[in-house]
Amino acid sequence: MKNNWWKILSVLILLYVLIAGMIIPLKPGIVDSSPKTVSAGHDKELIIETYNTHLNKAKNLNIYLKFDDDQILAAKSGAIISPNKMTAIFDIPIEIKSQTSIADATLIIDNEIDGPALLPKALFVKDIDNSQSSDVWVGDIRSKLHAIDNVAFPFRSVLHETIRNTFFHVAIWMSMFALLIISVVCSILFFKTKKLKYDFLSNGFTSVAIVFGLAGIATGMIWAKYTWGAYWTSDIKLNMSAVTLLLYLGYWLLRASIEDIDNRARLSAMYNIFALAALVPLLIIIPRLTDSLHPGNGGNPALGGEDLDNTLRMVFYPAIIGLTLLGLWIANLYSRYLSIANNILEREIDV
Repeated sequence: MKNNWWKILSVLILLYVLIAGMIIPLKPGIVDSSPKTVSAGHDKELIIETYNTHLNKAKNLNIYLKFDDDQILAAKSGAIISPNKMTAIFDIPIEIKSQTSIADATLIIDNEIDGPALLPKALFVKDIDNSQSSDVWVGDIRSKLHAIDNVAFPFRSVLHETIRNTFFHVAIWMSMFALLIISVVCSILFFKTKKLKYDFLSNGFTSVAIVFGLAGIATGMIWAKYTWGAYWTSDIKLNMSAVTLLLYLGYWLLRASIEDIDNRARLSAMYNIFALAALVPLLIIIPRLTDSLHPGNGGNPALGGEDLDNTLRMVFYPAIIGLTLLGLWIANLYSRYLSIANNILEREIDV
């Protein structure tokens, strides 16, 4: 038991990730509003669809269109259709200051039960007059918004409930990186000591990392289908991930093609070191140099702000730790199996 504490810890952490990752709700949010484009100078009715809200129970409901910090417009009236659907009428002024001929506005819905929910670029207003200023703006509304203190994951208009895949898809890739680094350390130790146990360990860690990579590809494809509409796109990060995985599948083929155990260990260790060196530009550098839908690539901000708030971190970081410990456990078992199989083979050859 004394030597197995980390195995028990990995199971407990992963149970926590599964339970917390599934039962913690999402914050209220705005799914959609229509129409998307209107002309200035007229009353416009917006049909608004929300998620996880209590519009029918709220007593202090406020709806705003925010063009910028100095141009915030309150709705004239609204009608509740259901807990997650309503209409709102805005008197859109023609005098809107904007850098272009079309002004875009963020839709804000706030009440005492749900707190504020936002939908950026919810409405585009054309036919505006940049030369004048209007007196219909309500001013700073920050003091009027209700601060709701509860444990909930952020609502993202594209991700919705699939944001929970962060704990699996992203955490699996992070754990894979950790296992590959440990594998390369074992390969270096093999060159230094010539002991086969380090080859077995390196093979174990690399093999488990490859399985994690396959799981990362699978969970990513499912996520892509729900968020981008296709299991696979021309996104540079997807293609580089596939190239990297094929590169490491070559590691398996190399080991399977060499019968002499010493040559296999030496060539595999060399291949493993160069594979990790290739992984860095393929997965980290190249995707950042071009457009990509993935966070952290092509100017897309990485895991920060609402993409990874403090509530998500409470589950995401333990997921990485738990999956890494699980990978260590499986890799240790597999390397022991390889060592035992080699000892049995040597005995049979001696006989």
